Amino acid sequence: MLLRWEIVAVFAVSLGASGVYAFVSLMGSLTARHALSSQSVTLNGSQAPGRPLLDLFLQLVSLASAAAPVILAFYLLARSGDGAKSIGVDLTQPLRDFLRGAALAALIGGSGLGLYFIAYKSGIALNVVAENEPDVWWRYPVLLLSALQNGLLEEVLVTGYLLTRLRRLGVRPEYAIAISATLRGSYHLYQGFGGFLGNAVMGVIFGALFLRWRRVTPMIIAHTLIDAVAFIGYALLVGHVSWLM
Repeated sequence: MLLRWEIVAVFAVSLGASGVYAFVSLMGSLTARHALSSQSVTLNGSQAPGRPLLDLFLQLVSLASAAAPVILAFYLLARSGDGAKSIGVDLTQPLRDFLRGAALAALIGGSGLGLYFIAYKSGIALNVVAENEPDVWWRYPVLLLSALQNGLLEEVLVTGYLLTRLRRLGVRPEYAIAISATLRGSYHLYQGFGGFLGNAVMGVIFGALFLRWRRVTPMIIAHTLIDAVAFIGYALLVGHVSWLM
Protein backbone atom coordinates (compact mmCIF):
# COMPACT_ATOMS: atom_id res chain seq x y z
CA MET A 1 0.00 0.00 0.00
CA LEU A 2 2.82 2.42 0.89
CA LEU A 3 4.52 1.73 -2.44
CA ARG A 4 1.37 2.77 -4.29
CA TRP A 5 1.26 6.01 -2.32
CA GLU A 6 4.95 6.56 -3.02
CA ILE A 7 4.31 6.38 -6.77
CA VAL A 8 1.35 8.76 -6.45
CA ALA A 9 3.42 11.22 -4.40
CA VAL A 10 6.36 11.21 -6.81
CA PHE A 11 4.22 11.92 -9.85
CA ALA A 12 1.94 14.35 -8.01
CA VAL A 13 4.92 16.69 -7.67
CA SER A 14 6.33 16.02 -11.13
CA LEU A 15 5.09 14.63 -14.44
CA GLY A 16 1.68 13.54 -13.17
CA ALA A 17 0.89 17.16 -12.34
CA SER A 18 2.28 18.13 -15.74
CA GLY A 19 -0.15 15.67 -17.33
CA VAL A 20 -3.13 17.29 -15.63
CA TYR A 21 -1.92 20.75 -16.68
CA ALA A 22 -1.38 19.55 -20.26
CA PHE A 23 -4.92 18.09 -20.39
CA VAL A 24 -6.46 21.35 -19.19
CA SER A 25 -4.29 23.23 -21.71
CA LEU A 26 -5.56 20.98 -24.50
CA MET A 27 -9.17 21.62 -23.45
CA GLY A 28 -8.44 25.33 -23.69
CA SER A 29 -7.00 24.91 -27.17
CA LEU A 30 -9.94 22.77 -28.33
CA THR A 31 -12.50 25.30 -27.08
CA ALA A 32 -10.70 28.28 -28.61
CA ARG A 33 -12.13 29.91 -31.70
CA HIS A 34 -9.16 28.84 -33.82
CA ALA A 35 -8.18 25.42 -35.14
CA LEU A 36 -5.39 23.56 -33.35
CA SER A 37 -3.05 23.94 -36.31
CA SER A 38 -3.41 27.74 -36.17
CA GLN A 39 -2.36 27.82 -32.51
CA SER A 40 1.21 27.50 -31.27
CA VAL A 41 3.09 26.48 -28.15
CA THR A 42 6.68 27.42 -27.29
CA LEU A 43 8.89 24.84 -25.58
CA ASN A 44 11.89 27.03 -24.73
CA GLY A 45 11.39 30.77 -24.47
CA SER A 46 12.74 33.84 -22.74
CA GLN A 47 11.81 34.25 -19.08
CA ALA A 48 12.98 37.87 -18.84
CA PRO A 49 12.78 39.57 -22.25
CA GLY A 50 15.34 42.30 -22.70
CA ARG A 51 17.34 41.28 -19.62
CA PRO A 52 19.71 38.52 -20.81
CA LEU A 53 21.65 37.99 -17.55
CA LEU A 54 18.50 37.72 -15.43
CA ASP A 55 17.01 35.54 -18.15
CA LEU A 56 19.98 33.16 -17.92
CA PHE A 57 19.71 32.78 -14.14
CA LEU A 58 15.95 32.20 -14.35
CA GLN A 59 16.49 29.58 -17.04
CA LEU A 60 19.06 27.74 -14.92
CA VAL A 61 16.90 27.85 -11.79
CA SER A 62 13.92 26.57 -13.78
CA LEU A 63 15.92 23.69 -15.25
CA ALA A 64 17.35 22.71 -11.87
CA SER A 65 13.91 22.81 -10.22
CA ALA A 66 12.38 20.70 -12.98
CA ALA A 67 15.09 18.06 -12.57
CA ALA A 68 14.71 17.87 -8.76
CA PRO A 69 12.26 14.89 -8.85
CA VAL A 70 15.10 12.80 -10.32
CA ILE A 71 16.96 13.19 -7.02
CA LEU A 72 13.80 12.15 -5.17
CA ALA A 73 13.43 9.03 -7.34
CA PHE A 74 17.07 8.04 -6.75
CA TYR A 75 16.64 8.57 -3.02
CA LEU A 76 13.53 6.40 -2.86
CA LEU A 77 15.18 3.68 -4.92
CA ALA A 78 18.22 3.72 -2.63
CA ARG A 79 16.06 3.70 0.50
CA SER A 80 14.32 0.54 -0.68
CA GLY A 81 17.67 -1.16 -1.34
CA ASP A 82 17.71 -0.71 -5.11
CA GLY A 83 19.60 2.46 -6.00
CA ALA A 84 20.37 4.08 -9.35
CA LYS A 85 22.21 0.97 -10.54
CA SER A 86 19.01 -1.05 -10.30
CA ILE A 87 17.63 0.91 -13.27
CA GLY A 88 20.93 0.99 -15.11
CA VAL A 89 22.05 4.54 -14.39
CA ASP A 90 25.82 4.06 -14.10
CA LEU A 91 29.00 4.14 -16.17
CA THR A 92 29.61 0.40 -16.48
CA GLN A 93 28.70 0.21 -20.18
CA PRO A 94 29.44 3.67 -21.66
CA LEU A 95 30.06 2.63 -25.28
CA ARG A 96 27.15 0.20 -25.47
CA ASP A 97 24.80 2.70 -23.82
CA PHE A 98 25.85 5.45 -26.23
CA LEU A 99 25.49 3.29 -29.33
CA ARG A 100 22.08 2.06 -28.22
CA GLY A 101 21.00 5.61 -27.38
CA ALA A 102 22.23 7.02 -30.68
CA ALA A 103 20.47 4.26 -32.64
CA LEU A 104 17.22 4.90 -30.77
CA ALA A 105 17.54 8.63 -31.35
CA ALA A 106 18.00 8.13 -35.09
CA LEU A 107 15.03 5.75 -35.31
CA ILE A 108 12.57 7.60 -33.09
CA GLY A 109 13.72 11.13 -33.91
CA GLY A 110 13.19 10.73 -37.63
CA SER A 111 9.89 8.88 -37.39
CA GLY A 112 8.68 11.26 -34.67
CA LEU A 113 9.33 14.29 -36.85
CA GLY A 114 7.37 12.67 -39.67
CA LEU A 115 4.48 11.82 -37.34
CA TYR A 116 4.38 15.38 -35.98
CA PHE A 117 4.33 16.81 -39.51
CA ILE A 118 1.42 14.52 -40.47
CA ALA A 119 -0.47 15.37 -37.27
CA TYR A 120 0.09 19.09 -37.78
CA LYS A 121 -1.08 18.98 -41.39
CA SER A 122 -4.10 16.90 -40.30
CA GLY A 123 -5.12 19.65 -37.86
CA ILE A 124 -4.79 17.56 -34.67
CA ALA A 125 -1.61 19.20 -33.37
CA LEU A 126 -0.55 22.70 -32.45
CA ASN A 127 2.39 24.39 -34.13
CA VAL A 128 5.28 23.52 -31.82
CA VAL A 129 7.88 26.28 -31.56
CA ALA A 130 10.88 24.36 -30.26
CA GLU A 131 12.72 27.44 -29.08
CA ASN A 132 12.39 31.20 -28.98
CA GLU A 133 15.38 32.15 -26.89
CA PRO A 134 17.18 35.49 -27.30
CA ASP A 135 20.18 35.45 -29.65
CA VAL A 136 22.84 35.68 -26.94
CA TRP A 137 25.94 33.65 -26.04
CA TRP A 138 24.15 31.24 -23.68
CA ARG A 139 21.37 30.34 -26.10
CA TYR A 140 22.73 27.00 -27.29
CA PRO A 141 24.20 25.83 -23.95
CA VAL A 142 20.81 26.41 -22.30
CA LEU A 143 19.06 24.51 -25.07
CA LEU A 144 21.46 21.59 -24.53
CA LEU A 145 20.80 21.70 -20.77
CA SER A 146 17.06 21.75 -21.46
CA ALA A 147 17.42 18.63 -23.62
CA LEU A 148 19.44 16.89 -20.88
CA GLN A 149 16.92 17.86 -18.22
CA ASN A 150 14.07 16.41 -20.30
CA GLY A 151 16.00 13.19 -20.88
CA LEU A 152 16.87 12.72 -17.22
CA LEU A 153 13.47 13.64 -15.80
CA GLU A 154 11.31 11.64 -18.18
CA GLU A 155 13.45 8.53 -18.53
CA VAL A 156 14.44 8.16 -14.89
CA LEU A 157 10.88 8.69 -13.65
CA VAL A 158 8.60 7.32 -16.37
CA THR A 159 10.82 4.51 -17.64
CA GLY A 160 13.19 3.40 -14.90
CA TYR A 161 11.48 4.32 -11.63
CA LEU A 162 7.86 3.69 -12.63
CA LEU A 163 8.40 0.37 -14.42
CA THR A 164 10.59 -0.89 -11.57
CA ARG A 165 7.99 0.06 -8.98
CA LEU A 166 5.11 -1.43 -10.97
CA ARG A 167 7.09 -4.65 -11.26
CA ARG A 168 7.44 -4.79 -7.47
CA LEU A 169 3.68 -4.34 -7.22
CA GLY A 170 3.21 -7.38 -9.44
CA VAL A 171 1.80 -5.52 -12.44
CA ARG A 172 2.14 -7.54 -15.63
CA PRO A 173 4.83 -6.17 -18.01
CA GLU A 174 2.42 -5.28 -20.84
CA TYR A 175 0.17 -3.36 -18.46
CA ALA A 176 3.14 -1.59 -16.87
CA ILE A 177 4.37 -0.49 -20.30
CA ALA A 178 0.87 0.73 -21.19
CA ILE A 179 0.66 2.77 -17.97
CA SER A 180 4.11 4.28 -18.53
CA ALA A 181 3.40 5.09 -22.19
CA THR A 182 0.02 6.66 -21.40
CA LEU A 183 1.58 8.83 -18.70
CA ARG A 184 4.31 9.91 -21.13
CA GLY A 185 1.74 10.87 -23.71
CA SER A 186 -0.44 12.70 -21.17
CA TYR A 187 2.04 15.43 -20.28
CA HIS A 188 2.53 16.16 -23.98
CA LEU A 189 -1.19 16.79 -24.57
CA TYR A 190 -0.57 20.55 -24.59
CA GLN A 191 0.94 19.96 -28.05
CA GLY A 192 -2.31 18.39 -29.30
CA PHE A 193 -3.26 14.78 -30.04
CA GLY A 194 -0.19 14.33 -32.20
CA GLY A 195 2.06 15.00 -29.21
CA PHE A 196 0.17 12.42 -27.16
CA LEU A 197 0.28 9.69 -29.80
CA GLY A 198 3.90 10.20 -30.80
CA ASN A 199 5.18 10.17 -27.23
CA ALA A 200 2.98 7.24 -26.23
CA VAL A 201 4.48 5.18 -29.05
CA MET A 202 7.94 6.27 -27.90
CA GLY A 203 6.97 5.16 -24.39
CA VAL A 204 6.00 1.68 -25.59
CA ILE A 205 9.35 1.26 -27.36
CA PHE A 206 11.40 2.60 -24.45
CA GLY A 207 9.43 0.57 -21.92
CA ALA A 208 9.84 -2.70 -23.81
CA LEU A 209 13.57 -2.11 -24.26
CA PHE A 210 14.05 -1.17 -20.61
CA LEU A 211 12.41 -4.39 -19.45
CA ARG A 212 14.75 -6.25 -21.77
CA TRP A 213 17.99 -4.37 -21.05
CA ARG A 214 17.30 -3.26 -17.46
CA ARG A 215 19.18 -0.06 -18.30
CA VAL A 216 17.66 3.42 -18.59
CA THR A 217 20.89 5.17 -19.58
CA PRO A 218 20.44 4.45 -23.33
CA MET A 219 16.97 6.04 -23.14
CA ILE A 220 18.39 9.11 -21.37
CA ILE A 221 21.00 9.45 -24.13
CA ALA A 222 18.41 8.93 -26.89
CA HIS A 223 15.94 11.41 -25.42
CA THR A 224 18.65 14.02 -24.87
CA LEU A 225 19.92 13.65 -28.44
CA ILE A 226 16.39 13.85 -29.90
CA ASP A 227 15.57 17.04 -28.00
CA ALA A 228 18.99 18.61 -28.60
CA VAL A 229 18.68 18.10 -32.36
CA ALA A 230 15.09 19.40 -32.29
CA PHE A 231 15.89 22.51 -30.25
CA ILE A 232 19.15 23.50 -31.91
CA GLY A 233 18.00 22.40 -35.35
CA TYR A 234 14.93 24.59 -35.02
CA ALA A 235 17.05 27.55 -33.94
CA LEU A 236 19.30 27.14 -36.97
CA LEU A 237 16.59 26.42 -39.55
CA VAL A 238 13.69 28.68 -38.56
CA GLY A 239 13.26 31.32 -41.21
CA HIS A 240 14.96 29.11 -43.78
CA VAL A 241 12.42 26.25 -43.90
CA SER A 242 8.90 27.19 -45.01
CA TRP A 243 6.90 25.05 -42.55
CA LEU A 244 8.88 26.16 -39.47
CA MET A 245 7.25 29.17 -37.87
